[in-house]
Amino acid sequence: MTTATADIARDLAPTGVLRASINLGNPVLAHGTPDSPGGVTVDIAREIGARLGVPVELVCFDAARKSYEAMATGRADLCFLAVEPAREAEVAFTAPYVVIEGVYAVPAGSALATPADVDRDGVRIGVKRGSAYDLYLTRTLRHATVVRGDEGVDTFRAEGLEVAAGIRQPMTAFVAAHPEVRLIEDRFMEIRQAVGTTKDRRPETVRFLTDLVEELKADGFVAEALRRAHRSPGLVAPPRALDA
Repeated sequence: MTTATADIARDLAPTGVLRASINLGNPVLAHGTPDSPGGVTVDIAREIGARLGVPVELVCFDAARKSYEAMATGRADLCFLAVEPAREAEVAFTAPYVVIEGVYAVPAGSALATPADVDRDGVRIGVKRGSAYDLYLTRTLRHATVVRGDEGVDTFRAEGLEVAAGIRQPMTAFVAAHPEVRLIEDRFMEIRQAVGTTKDRRPETVRFLTDLVEELKADGFVAEALRRAHRSPGLVAPPRALDA
């Protein structure tokens, strides 16, 4: 191990173990149980540990907000979250490694047909509390109301809301299991999933993470991790812009 790599390892994993916060609540990125997690985020975390020569501890949660809080409070060194302004104050993000979509579901007989139709007075949208789409909709909606719960689709059904918001893949499965509900096919947002750490890390550490993510996208590592998890390799994010 070079001196520079050893310095990065000490900065990113000061306990000698790289503690990676994994959100099992996003099935595109992670799956399994806290005792046996898998998915692209798990694979990237382990690869970072291997590059730095440190063991990896996977700290698993069922929601993005809990994953974020673990890192913000010092219980984790690394996170895998969507890039959102509300998080960027505390998190130093890489460019995204995966881009997924936020979509709406509505009752089959609903007049709502496009994402633009949803933002109107009297429309209530069920969301998972603290999710990327909760943060985005809270920031961008002008007329519709966000209703938060442990799971957006459960809140949508329990409270008879007009709309549910979520990630395309699980929302598609939800609609397939509930014929009384349909998907609005057009996305309302892109969700840019990135690797993050706290803002107090050395610039060299953040640069290491940023460069490694670009390498793992370019050499097919991320695409192969998605395939192993039975997810589309087409979700891999494009290369970082040259001026990023």
